[in-house]
Amino acid sequence: MDMTPEFIMLAFTLVLALVQILWAASARTRELGMKWNAGARDGETPPPGPLAGRLMRAQANLFETLPIFAAAVIMARIEGVDSQLTFVGTHLYFFGRLVYLPLYAFGVAYVRSLAWVVSLAGLIMVIAALFV
Repeated sequence: MDMTPEFIMLAFTLVLALVQILWAASARTRELGMKWNAGARDGETPPPGPLAGRLMRAQANLFETLPIFAAAVIMARIEGVDSQLTFVGTHLYFFGRLVYLPLYAFGVAYVRSLAWVVSLAGLIMVIAALFV
């Protein structure tokens, strides 16, 4: 069975989630060193620096909507409601999230929020397809 375009966008989003985990962890390790990364981290950890903090917040932000997005894409496929709405919605979600990450990482205000709104619109489109 071939993957639908919606499942391809979901797969790309999962890869993006891994990139975000690795980028945030890498930035934090650069700040605190390999000894901290390899250690038990029992003591109090200093707050993250600007880049690591933004990357960690961007990751948390993705993880707030990713389960909803994944569930909506899977439900749309199971119910056979894949359509132009789900196609466009999944693409908007993925590309909105993709653009959001570097904008957040480098502290670009306003445009970052616009990218987030685009991804949210895509998510809403996929959910709406379940009801039309």
